Amino acid sequence: MATDSIPLERQQNTKQIETADLVVAILAEMDPEAVAAMCASLQRLPGALHIAVAQDEQHKSPTIADLAAGDNSSSISFVPSLLSRPNGPGAGPLSMATTYQSIFAAGEKLQSRACCIVASRLESSSAEWASQLARPLLDGKADLVTPRYARRKFEGLLNVAVIAPLVRSLYGKRLHNPMGPDFGVSQRLFQRMQGSGVRSGTNGFHPLASLAPAALCENLQVAELHCGTRVYPPPDWTNTSSLLAEALGPVFADMERNASCWQRTRISNPVAAIGQPVMVPQDTVTLDTSRMLESFQLATRELQEVWGLVLPPYTLFELRKLSRLPAEQFRMPDELWVRIVYDFALAHRLRTINRDHLLKSMTPLYLGWVASYAHDLQADGTVVPDQRIERLAAAFEAGKPYLVSRWRWPDRFNP
Repeated sequence: MATDSIPLERQQNTKQIETADLVVAILAEMDPEAVAAMCASLQRLPGALHIAVAQDEQHKSPTIADLAAGDNSSSISFVPSLLSRPNGPGAGPLSMATTYQSIFAAGEKLQSRACCIVASRLESSSAEWASQLARPLLDGKADLVTPRYARRKFEGLLNVAVIAPLVRSLYGKRLHNPMGPDFGVSQRLFQRMQGSGVRSGTNGFHPLASLAPAALCENLQVAELHCGTRVYPPPDWTNTSSLLAEALGPVFADMERNASCWQRTRISNPVAAIGQPVMVPQDTVTLDTSRMLESFQLATRELQEVWGLVLPPYTLFELRKLSRLPAEQFRMPDELWVRIVYDFALAHRLRTINRDHLLKSMTPLYLGWVASYAHDLQADGTVVPDQRIERLAAAFEAGKPYLVSRWRWPDRFNP
């Protein structure tokens, strides 16, 4: 039939979808064949499901013929309007936060049992990616499914250095990628997120940063899905300040909002794991740390006044000592880095200085940590990245009493 060659998205524009059991948003760039394979996998989920799939309108969607291989009792409807973009001259793409909000709102409107968001490309494309996120939600075994990417040693460093160990220490669950960006979210959780202020962007809620803390503070079921190696964009070390402000601002805001929750947590535990770990080939990449150390040394001379408003004298003293070390000897102790992160979180809460300036002033310290981490891994080749990361995470947990004390009595430690 002639309609077989019409993209499914165009056919769906002719009618309204009132309900869907599952909403799947594909934010990653995928070719039509990969999307068709993913949809076929979704159709193999148990039960006669009505599945609404939203893909960015800029990407070409599969045709009905492409989806025929997924013949099953479940139906797929392409609804690109769920990811509609602003109209008008100069209108750019939606922010990540706004996009996630629109997906949760669509799930609520369609009375969906779950939402899945596929935002990453994996090196080994998997047709099962979305269905693996969805299955534990539909089975009632999880309210949040986060990814555990198979990672190389210099990928996702901000997550490794701050976000994952901080979330683990605060909320007591060992999530390796608490900010996704790929998620499976139950109806119960996305409705709570909508009701808590994500819909309007109030109260500092940010979908990527707030999902895991919201689930953990509500004692909802959280699981981790083992998946392949995520394709990361090349690191832009010249734009690190903006990245820190964008990523850590929402994380620190959640700390303030959830203080009564995380102050009760004492130890961490693993979460349920789905699937088997994916192995990556031996990683021989090295990192040039010379400019990172130059940035750290320059900041140690020029940012003393700013850092003095945030960090205690002992920390400032240790940083000055580090700045005088030869490059090959440069190592930032885990305990020092942990206290720096905790002190910046407190300064963010107290608004010690403008929050954007605060987080950007943390950039040279973060670059110092990256350089130290790289030196550890490159020194003699015997340091295993996973063990090094676990050691840092343990240091975040061991340093938590310092955070709790400063949080409750900030004046007692006032530098």
